[in-house]
Amino acid sequence: MSKSQIANRKSQEVEVLDAEVGPVALPAFYVSGESLPGQAAERALVPVREPTIDEILAAFRSWMRLDVAQGAASEQTLRAYFADVRQHLVWLAGLGLRPAQAGEEELKEFRAYLVEQYQVSTVGRKLASVRRFYEMAQARGVIGQNPAAGLKTPADRTAREEKVKFLTVEAVRRVLAAPNRNEPKGIRDKAVLVLMALHGLRVIEVSRADLADLDLEAGEAGTLKVLGKGNKERGILLTEETREIVKMWLAVRGLMHSGSPALFLTMHWTDAQREPGQRISTRGLRQMVDGYLLAAGVKREGVSCHALRHSFATLSLAAGANLLAISGALGHSSITTTQVYAKIVDKAAANPAKWLVGLLE
Repeated sequence: MSKSQIANRKSQEVEVLDAEVGPVALPAFYVSGESLPGQAAERALVPVREPTIDEILAAFRSWMRLDVAQGAASEQTLRAYFADVRQHLVWLAGLGLRPAQAGEEELKEFRAYLVEQYQVSTVGRKLASVRRFYEMAQARGVIGQNPAAGLKTPADRTAREEKVKFLTVEAVRRVLAAPNRNEPKGIRDKAVLVLMALHGLRVIEVSRADLADLDLEAGEAGTLKVLGKGNKERGILLTEETREIVKMWLAVRGLMHSGSPALFLTMHWTDAQREPGQRISTRGLRQMVDGYLLAAGVKREGVSCHALRHSFATLSLAAGANLLAISGALGHSSITTTQVYAKIVDKAAANPAKWLVGLLE
């Protein structure tokens, strides 16, 4: 090869290595013997370095946020995707493989690895994240073929109503009684638990709630505007009891002199700096609720924050509430989604004594 040919080849290689593949650039990680996207095999390059898992995830985040969600991605959804993809990347690294080297067989092995550890529903979510990841890799030209395109989720033959975890009336009563109402934190936590267990709010909806969303004079006992999935708004009707509990928290919140618009705030700040409370995060809410589930003795496999929402729907339906009204309170786009609670109640009706658990001392 002549000197001019060598110089020209180096110039082309530098141009390829410097090129970005989108809003976030993927570092060059092609190795000798591999072809660059769209280039002939004889133009293989020796890598400058291989990308770290964090760099790969940064590119994935950009693609998910801008290309998939058009800038409206939920942080909670993104975190779930990243955790799943990170697990996959770490698993591949344990085999000495990079994502570009993974084929259908490796992905089937990863699926088998997940099946050994998780429930089918969790496996399905993780595989969906991995499929999205390889979609990005193909879209950015990192791989020619998508090895995850035909990766199927294992069949889940468990009826949906069998997977819904809810608490009995007595269990809900114990959870709501767990916070110490003589302490500011306990007053806040009681209000949070009430909105989740007696009004069916999701964790993210509690975190998103602002003071401006609350109107204690509207309706019979006040309303709370809720921003649910897909940024859909709905109005929650409070009861006299729940309004009083929320008012107790508002009195405590007013003493914090916080400039945050959030309805629920963190309770930690230093007296020396007088830093105001900040909006409570979904992670903080989950940790808090899990603590009360443990304290009430009702924490078991599958029972988490969402069990309070399921308990609201199941118990209110069993008590005679209208299914359509429950669907509206939950923010379901279709009443078909809410029908699962009717199946639970119908099944439980075969053993009426089940609804009387907790009456014996």
